[in-house]
Amino acid sequence: MENSYYKPEDLKKFGDITEFQKKLGSKFFEYYGEVFEEGALTKREKALIALAVAHTVQCPYCIDAYTTDSLENGASEEQMMEAVHVAAAIRGGSSLVHGVQMMNKVKGLSM
Repeated sequence: MENSYYKPEDLKKFGDITEFQKKLGSKFFEYYGEVFEEGALTKREKALIALAVAHTVQCPYCIDAYTTDSLENGASEEQMMEAVHVAAAIRGGSSLVHGVQMMNKVKGLSM
């Protein structure tokens, strides 16, 4: 990964985003921390949701972070892969359902 745009060591710098905008960065991290606290969902469930979303938005930093977080919060490899499959199904389905837009356009142009 030496020549990659994404560098794993940059994930450790995430907290540094407050450097250029302390007030908003601090508010974000306060919110972010609160979101991942135990609530109606367990920390494990939230980590698995975050892992699925990370794959959907294709963020390598997030994939690394939430793979680790999922494991640390007791998720199994099978649960993690199932979460990734849920993300893939939703992403694929959302592409396909937009096919209705294309079909509507074709039918409109064909009339």
